[in-house]
Amino acid sequence: MIAKDAILSNGGANETFVLNLGPQHPATHGVLRVKMTMDGEYIVRAEPVCGYIHRMQEKMGENRTYAQFLPNTSRIDYLSAMTYTHGFVGAVERALKLQVPPRAEYIRVITSEMNRISSHLVWWGAFLLDLGGFTPLLYAFDDREKILDLLESITGSRLTYSYFRIGGVYNDVDDQFLKGTREFVAQMRPRLKMYRALVTDNIILRKRLIDIGPISKEMCRKYGATGPVIRGSGVPYDVRRVEPYSVYSEFDFVIPTCEETDSMARYAVRMEEMVQSLRIIEQALDKLPAGPVMAEKVPRVLKLPAGDYCYATEAARGRFAVRIVSDGKEIPYRVKLRTPSLSNLSLFEEASAGMLLPDALALMGSLDLVIPDIDR
Repeated sequence: MIAKDAILSNGGANETFVLNLGPQHPATHGVLRVKMTMDGEYIVRAEPVCGYIHRMQEKMGENRTYAQFLPNTSRIDYLSAMTYTHGFVGAVERALKLQVPPRAEYIRVITSEMNRISSHLVWWGAFLLDLGGFTPLLYAFDDREKILDLLESITGSRLTYSYFRIGGVYNDVDDQFLKGTREFVAQMRPRLKMYRALVTDNIILRKRLIDIGPISKEMCRKYGATGPVIRGSGVPYDVRRVEPYSVYSEFDFVIPTCEETDSMARYAVRMEEMVQSLRIIEQALDKLPAGPVMAEKVPRVLKLPAGDYCYATEAARGRFAVRIVSDGKEIPYRVKLRTPSLSNLSLFEEASAGMLLPDALALMGSLDLVIPDIDR
């Protein structure tokens, strides 16, 4: 701590050098560059440099019809594709005042929560690989394969789903999917207990994460951080509770939070979120109503009434919001996508100042960044 305080007090003016982390580096999990000014092993400044994979998603949304742009949404955060598609169709449905059938909404919740668990498993395995543990990655992808098999059976895809439609979902779920999902829930619960014994309670992991990379509530609010990042700082902000959408208000679940604010707190929040997702899925399966999965009289040519429409969902990394400004034509006048990874990354420069480089990489891993979500 003495060395850290000394570095920050003099601005690293003694002997510093610049270290480029990325844009091609395993620790950044994509083409993200972090320009690091170092004083020995300590970070004076870590400046994220975005734009290496910028794909102009918002501009594409302003040059396509609503139906044509729909598949793009699952490619913004490819690990949380269901929730992103939900945000876009939700905004259009809100503008058109479409009444989505209850069965379709329940199916949306089931598939979105399965997708959330899948995303968290990728984060868990990759995060621990960054910290030097290889075995957990194999367990994580073993469980994730079961989810992908189930989702593939109804969507035809294993990653960038385009299953949700404006007015409902592409097709109904069958008995095999429902049976397989119940079996997965039953299998996953003991697996999470095993994960705790194998990894979470491991003294090596705890030494790497406890008291490392604290992020205060004020810093989260300052940068607009959401998802497990702000919940790991003790703020119970979750769109499913704060701005209830779909049929989430009908389910009993807890919003996990931790007051410790460190990297271990963010880890613990995500592990508990998987438990709560299983709880939501089980309730949705029990309450799944019969009926159609598409709204009646969805216009073949979509023209939103002139106006400003917004719809937010709770993605695996935080609050995802879609804002559509319509002038009454087939193509939106303006599309704005609020993604969580950009806000969560923005605090890294301030939070990592004065840290040792290996500890900063643990902090970055605890943010769970998806680079296409930043460079959208």
